Amino acid sequence: KLVTDFLPSPSELALKNKNTKITISLSSESLSYFKDVAEKHHMQYQKIIRQLLDEYVENQKKMSKKSS
Repeated sequence: KLVTDFLPSPSELALKNKNTKITISLSSESLSYFKDVAEKHHMQYQKIIRQLLDEYVENQKKMSKKSS
């Protein structure tokens, strides 16, 4: 199933909620990608990952409300 790209660009993402620290394992390829994007946008890669996940969760919540 193909998922439509609904996420804003990294520079458009904004921090919204209080953060909770966790430990996560990512593939080397994914981490390298996020670090490259972060460097291009003068951001921390952790912030980009966090915001990406926050946007994904918000979209999933909206989609689940529509299907209820």
